[in-house]
Amino acid sequence: MIARFRSRVTAALTAFATVAAGVLTAPPQAHAIYGTADIKPIESNIAAKFWATATASSGSATARSAIDGNPATSWYADGPSARQQLTVDLGGAYDNLRKVKVLFADRGVAYRYTIQVSADGRRWNEIADKSRNRAAERGTAHLFTRPGTRYVRLSIIGTSGHPRIGVSELQVFNYLRDDLVLGADMSWMDDHQNRQYWVNPQSADKGAGPHLLDVAKDRGMEYSRLRIFNEPRNESTGQPAAIPRQGPERSLQSARWVKERNMGLGIDFHYADSWADPSKQPKPRAWAQLEFGDLTKAVYSYTRDYLGRLIRQGTKPDKVAVGNEIINGFMYGSEAALIGTTAPPYFVDQADVYQSKPGGGLLWRYWQSTDPEEQRLYNEAWDRFTTLATAGIKAVRDTSPKTKVEIHVIVGTGRLAKTMEFWHQFLTRVKAKGQNPDVLAISYYPEWHGTPEALEVNLHTMATTYPGYEIEIAETSYPASGGNGSPMPNSPFPRTVQGQADAIQRIFQAANDVVGNQGTGVLVWEPAGWQSMFRAVPGMPDTWEPHASINVFNASRARHVLEDTVHVTTRVGRAPALPSAVRVLTTANNRISTVPVRWQALPDGATDRPGEVVVGGTTALGKVTAVVDVL
Repeated sequence: MIARFRSRVTAALTAFATVAAGVLTAPPQAHAIYGTADIKPIESNIAAKFWATATASSGSATARSAIDGNPATSWYADGPSARQQLTVDLGGAYDNLRKVKVLFADRGVAYRYTIQVSADGRRWNEIADKSRNRAAERGTAHLFTRPGTRYVRLSIIGTSGHPRIGVSELQVFNYLRDDLVLGADMSWMDDHQNRQYWVNPQSADKGAGPHLLDVAKDRGMEYSRLRIFNEPRNESTGQPAAIPRQGPERSLQSARWVKERNMGLGIDFHYADSWADPSKQPKPRAWAQLEFGDLTKAVYSYTRDYLGRLIRQGTKPDKVAVGNEIINGFMYGSEAALIGTTAPPYFVDQADVYQSKPGGGLLWRYWQSTDPEEQRLYNEAWDRFTTLATAGIKAVRDTSPKTKVEIHVIVGTGRLAKTMEFWHQFLTRVKAKGQNPDVLAISYYPEWHGTPEALEVNLHTMATTYPGYEIEIAETSYPASGGNGSPMPNSPFPRTVQGQADAIQRIFQAANDVVGNQGTGVLVWEPAGWQSMFRAVPGMPDTWEPHASINVFNASRARHVLEDTVHVTTRVGRAPALPSAVRVLTTANNRISTVPVRWQALPDGATDRPGEVVVGGTTALGKVTAVVDVL
């Protein structure tokens, strides 16, 4: 989290595409959860992402029009002959694709075709066979399960009437993987031990509680990260905190609370006595005047010893972050004069202590400089920083070999090139020193890190440049109130309970959509204390309840995937023959079955003239739509 954030904290498609976005119902919400939010399982049309490409056996100049998410544009083959192929490359493998939709360009035509999928573009598996189709229908939704899919190929075998071959949309839908870890940094549970948290505090049956983690786990959070300050100190004065919250001793208890609930545990070493973020990375006071070699040893010993304590009490971490948001390095020392840092106040006020010896700050001011002396300083700073980071990584490897190591940075708005330079320098140097992390992580807050679309660009660039690593969003959040409900900068979502749910789901989606299944997790930052997903219950002292938006953790994964759109054709003056049931895929067992549909009545005269009629339907698992072409 960047400095402004820390300072505030410490101060206290058309119908075809639209229907696809929300057809499944969420699990029942606890009735007393504060506010309301309509939360549906996430699905994402990967074929429409900027990294997907389309090729065609003919008419390739318009192939992109078949995957642009706009049914008004179409790919057309060069000639009238059948046996045309349209192939989509999704840019990388996906394990939880569940549905392919095809929408043809012309109405009233019976298309004969097959759809195949492949991991490598050479070996293909058929997921749909309409090669004997004689019904005139403009489109179909096909359900399938085939982990590792990268390519989708539509082969048109023939048509009725020999019209021009055209496809308006070939959509490929991705759903949240079960192994995408959804959790939060909930370190502030240490501060608020006098609070009670309940799912339904105003009901006779309060539901899960009274601990914050009881509610978090019940609402679907799987993982909690804990930040560790070496010796907690006042952010302004640098004096030891009266109560050493988030320090090593108290965090041992927090770790026990996490593991008692069988949740995943992450440890976030700040290697500082107070907040560390991109604009402030103070050394711990105990290490401030160490020579650099001794500082390196201290990082190793401290990391090793604390992990050993966690392991001995039965709370081995699943993941350890070596530093927090270290885009500018960490454990600043004498190089701070060249960095120009002004925070935290005690670091500046006591420069004779904190800035007396070299540390791990980076000198970005000399990046790309052609001056030999400045390049020397730039490289020396990188060497010091990565020497310290290597010591931390090695300590984790030596103490807990199965614990994953994370390196956590940011991508500032318009600053992707800087972050990619960071990864290049960091990974090259730590590998040369014999170590390597497992996870490349970033924070994402739209007000400081850009639009959701920019987030996708950042994640995709990292994943495709470094395919051997997991990619994680280590921090994110969104407010449920404030600003008269207006969206946060760079965000389309209002500051409401519904907007909070939608914004966080958008982050889940971005992580899940990273190519190669590299996106492995999203952590919401302090959902009980910052841009909160909870509220204090009126009239009940020290009692808190969750917003309905917290259900994103439970409700974002699809348990069933419906054939949500059906296309039929009828003649003027005739009632369409709507299906009595549609197909449904149950994700737990990959079984495809059917579910009955109850259709709305057509308005009087709906088929009296040529055109399109849309009819809504209801199933036990969600809504469906019939698109009727009247010819």
